[in-house]
Amino acid sequence: MEKEILEHGFNFNRRRFLSRLSLGLGSAALGSLMIPDLFGKNNADEEGLTPGIPHFAPKAKRVIYLFQNGAPSQQELFDYKPKLRELLGQEIPPSVRGTQRLTGMTANQASFPLVGSFVDFKQYGQSRAWVSDLFPHTAKIVDDLCIIKSMYTEAINHDPALTFLQTGSQQGNRPSMGSWLSYGLGNENKNLPNFTVLLSRGIGNGQGVYSKLWSNGFLDSIHQGVQFSKGEDPVLYLRDPEGMDRHARRDMLDNLAELNDLAYQEFGDPEITAKVKQYEMAYRMQTAVPEVMDLSKEPDDIIKLYGPDCLVPGTFAANCLLARKLSENGVRFVQLYHQGWDQHGNLPFEIARQAKDVDQASAALVTDLKQRGLLDETLVIWGGEFGRTSYTQGKLTADNYGRDHHPRCFTIWMAGGGIKPGMVYGETDELGYNIAQNPVHVHDFQATVLHQLGLNHEKLIFKHLGRRYRLTDVSGKVVRDILA
Repeated sequence: MEKEILEHGFNFNRRRFLSRLSLGLGSAALGSLMIPDLFGKNNADEEGLTPGIPHFAPKAKRVIYLFQNGAPSQQELFDYKPKLRELLGQEIPPSVRGTQRLTGMTANQASFPLVGSFVDFKQYGQSRAWVSDLFPHTAKIVDDLCIIKSMYTEAINHDPALTFLQTGSQQGNRPSMGSWLSYGLGNENKNLPNFTVLLSRGIGNGQGVYSKLWSNGFLDSIHQGVQFSKGEDPVLYLRDPEGMDRHARRDMLDNLAELNDLAYQEFGDPEITAKVKQYEMAYRMQTAVPEVMDLSKEPDDIIKLYGPDCLVPGTFAANCLLARKLSENGVRFVQLYHQGWDQHGNLPFEIARQAKDVDQASAALVTDLKQRGLLDETLVIWGGEFGRTSYTQGKLTADNYGRDHHPRCFTIWMAGGGIKPGMVYGETDELGYNIAQNPVHVHDFQATVLHQLGLNHEKLIFKHLGRRYRLTDVSGKVVRDILA
């Protein structure tokens, strides 16, 4: 009897063990399919974190960042301030201006006359958000947007402000946001880079855009942004050299990989393996890039949605459509830079043309993603590096004025990716000069973006030269009020 009980217990445990083992193997197999590098070597870093795996369940999988380089004037676009019209030409009160540092372009002005927007505003959607008449297409999608009016930064000039937003540091030589996401989340599509960059230029005063903005910094070079151009070769040096066919290229890469492996075994430099990965990526991109860059198969309704400029390579509209295709194909971070927003003078004329350049395509991108069921998993961001002053730069005339740099407050919008839609967050004072409620610092914004992709900004760390670095440096908090 005792023997039968023991055998019964043994059989029960064995069945239970094998049953649970099959479930475990199934889960492991599923995990390896979803995250191919899950069981790779040396995944966990010394902090115990595993690059390529989110810290928690993400709301978004990808980011499309429509960066408006040069600093759009919030007073002409989203931050409606009728009081400025009432006080036209009057000196800004010292109590409002305070001790803010000014640029060299206005520091020596004898006076600082207030100037209201030349353009009218209306309220739209269930959110009743104020939007300028310069943005008729954006006005139609306000209930998909979270408009943040209370962004601020310390940087007062373009290059450090732009670098700060993209890398978390004003000095540069740090990984950009796209590189951090590539490092933290890994690939979705092995045939395309994790991080791509598209450039366009408007007709206003353009500020420089430099490759340091999509640099991998101290991260492996595989995480560097890849710039796509408008020419016949979207990615330079991707084609096989003359006289080399696909098979010869494959043999060359295999032999090169063997030599690099010997070098790695001798020197242990991780950049050697990163270079091998780049060679392999370039090989796979030879097929993937021409396909994703081909807009000829887009239906007429999509061309109409984005506008006729989307068929002109290198335009903002074309880049928005390409951003959708790249994101749809698994590119983690698509960065657009559109230059021409630096309106120190002649603002009424220049900003009207610049707004027309971007309005339809920006709204079309959100609409397109939404109708494809992709907006929930794609975080779209629109905005510049800082704002514009409530007073005019230079002489104020009846039909012309300009605005200087203003880091104290500016407006951006976000859509999709688990952000609350139909929301206006933060407010500025009646003159649009200082934040009145809910300030959002650049590091807070960066922490929130990472959070939506399942990454804790305080744990996404890379040790370099004895220091632990992160995108948000030593500050930043998630803006939870805007999370859906």
